[in-house]
Amino acid sequence: MPLAALEKIRAGLQRPLPGLDAQMGMAPSPRLGWDPLKFPDGATNGAALLLVYPSFAEATVGRPHDETLHVALTVRGAALRNHTGQVSLPGGRVDEGETFEAAAVREANEEIGVDPATIEVLGRLTPLHIPVSGFLLHPIVGFTSMRPAFQRAEWEVARIIEAPVSLLSDPSVLKREMRTRVVKGHSIDVDVPYFDIDGEKVWGATAMVLAEFCAILGS
Repeated sequence: MPLAALEKIRAGLQRPLPGLDAQMGMAPSPRLGWDPLKFPDGATNGAALLLVYPSFAEATVGRPHDETLHVALTVRGAALRNHTGQVSLPGGRVDEGETFEAAAVREANEEIGVDPATIEVLGRLTPLHIPVSGFLLHPIVGFTSMRPAFQRAEWEVARIIEAPVSLLSDPSVLKREMRTRVVKGHSIDVDVPYFDIDGEKVWGATAMVLAEFCAILGS
């Protein structure tokens, strides 16, 4: 199963991407003042790594596994300025002169301790503007042939979630809720879709990236 899924990911990243149509399936609505078709001038480039890897039947690093693939998600630490407590992919600002791929790999190393030498970059997903932080996020898909020996940066990452890839397309984890936002003094009800994973609500930009990834797997 993992080899077949991995080859499907490789092939999907070589074809035209599902893009905005897939992302919007997990986008909160309405998003006032946000145009997904326009990237504002001056947005800061950010990169995040969607890391795919095999799990192990036993908690033993270095043992290949033949059942399922996982992706690594993080719960953001309380010390961070934006999106505190939310679930995200390891990522951050792209440094001057750095490629999106290099930035994503570096951030994964800094946040969850993945050895850069073990990561094979498979390709890019569709960029996504995040109005709250002002970032233009460039999601990068990577693969490691064995489960990493994760070590989280405690001030940045509250915990690491290891989500089976198959779970992302399970209808039972796709949920929605209504949230109230105050915009210019007016209360607005917002429909928020999310993945219910390991007791966390994965929504917003992370859910939109995962939705496009799922579309590739389902293509």
